[in-house]
Amino acid sequence: MVSTFKERESKKAEQKCAVSNRKIMLLGIVLLLFSSIASAQQTAVSDEAGYRVFVGDILEISVWKEPELQKTVLVRPDGKISLPLLGDIDAAGRAVSDIRESIVDEMQKYIPQPVVTVSVTEIRGYKIYVIGQVNNPGMYTVMPTIDIMQALSLAGGTTAFASLNDIIVLRRIGSTRQAIPFRYSDVARGRKLGQNIELVTGDVVVVP
Repeated sequence: MVSTFKERESKKAEQKCAVSNRKIMLLGIVLLLFSSIASAQQTAVSDEAGYRVFVGDILEISVWKEPELQKTVLVRPDGKISLPLLGDIDAAGRAVSDIRESIVDEMQKYIPQPVVTVSVTEIRGYKIYVIGQVNNPGMYTVMPTIDIMQALSLAGGTTAFASLNDIIVLRRIGSTRQAIPFRYSDVARGRKLGQNIELVTGDVVVVP
């Protein structure tokens, strides 16, 4: 009977170990999926015709059959990029397709019917700030579709001392600042979801 009891306990331990291993494997698969989705989302955003290039973004410019004109460029603080033959081209605030058209128009002066490709390889210019009673305050380079709740999560969540219903978003509009209130408890309960706005570059989320 002692032997039988030990065998049962051994089988139970093996079953628990198998379940634990399956959970670990499942967690690994989920994390891999989230990583793939995030990567795909960044690619999708950079490929969308509606995406507006920001200062700090990295663009790759290539011209078919003209390898010497292929160039990776940074959008400078003045909003321009520099290309061989063409000089400075306005980029910040414009769609990728608009930038490509401008390059084609200028390049036609030197190359007949150029085939130009413009892509965003790194989104660096879309920055938000989360400060105050969060676990990881600081500046974050993010996707253009991030909202307040996602920003708080990105900053590691709020601390135990946070005044969750007194959160504000500071937004610069021209030469003025706008303070947008946000009540965390409302959104957490599924109420007044409209206040969970999408953030724009330069927004500062303040958690008092």
